[in-house]
Amino acid sequence: MDTKLTLKLDQEIIEKAKKYASDKKMSLSRIVEFYLQSLTSKNEKDEFEISPFVKSIATGKTIPVDLDYKEEYSTYLLEKYK
Repeated sequence: MDTKLTLKLDQEIIEKAKKYASDKKMSLSRIVEFYLQSLTSKNEKDEFEISPFVKSIATGKTIPVDLDYKEEYSTYLLEKYK
């Protein structure tokens, strides 16, 4: 059963979230619902904690979806062995 929920959020965040939802072809409500469900659901993935070592080496950078890693690697090798 769906129920209405009112939230107060920063306008800039709302605009970014709407664009994200549009890009993913999903409603913002559905994205918020999935997020809240992931926070509140208990599954095996939530049963372990990430070690401090793994946290320390995380960079926070993301890899572009359209990255051509073969092209990047061949460019790297060409530069390395000039």
